[in-house]
Amino acid sequence: MMVRSGNPVLRPGTLIFAVLSVLLAAGETGWPQSAPPALGLQEKSPQPAPPPSTPAHEHNPGLIDEMGKLFDKLPSILPPIKSPSETMNDLSRLATPSTMVSGRMACPVSSNGAPDCKLAADQLCQSKGYKEGKSLNADSAEKCSAKVLIPGRQRKPDDCRTDTVVTSALCQN
Repeated sequence: MMVRSGNPVLRPGTLIFAVLSVLLAAGETGWPQSAPPALGLQEKSPQPAPPPSTPAHEHNPGLIDEMGKLFDKLPSILPPIKSPSETMNDLSRLATPSTMVSGRMACPVSSNGAPDCKLAADQLCQSKGYKEGKSLNADSAEKCSAKVLIPGRQRKPDDCRTDTVVTSALCQN
């Protein structure tokens, strides 16, 4: 090593020697060394332990299970899907000649208190020369007796009624 003006100067050979000595000193913690092959002796490698047996999975219903149950119930909830031939039969039945008629026919009140507009549609169509009909449009209005116009009089349940009339129907022969 040479020293010039107080600073040490290393020569290339000295630097290589210093690096090699550091590497050799760290030999035990350095690169792994392979063991020499055993002559005629075979070591048994340790067998991996079998995985621990898992306990039986408890049934924990989640979203997917609940959706599966819903899909299982769908056939009982939804109406059955028609075959193509059944669909064509329905369409041909609908395609029979029919005519829309307009008029006014009162819907009679059925036994349960609801208006029966099928009967009114049939009557409207029969009045135009057809056999039967299906209600397309209906109108409702409340009709009250003149008693409700008396000032200061309390309104009673039977003072007014709702009348429903069929105004148009689809008629067929």
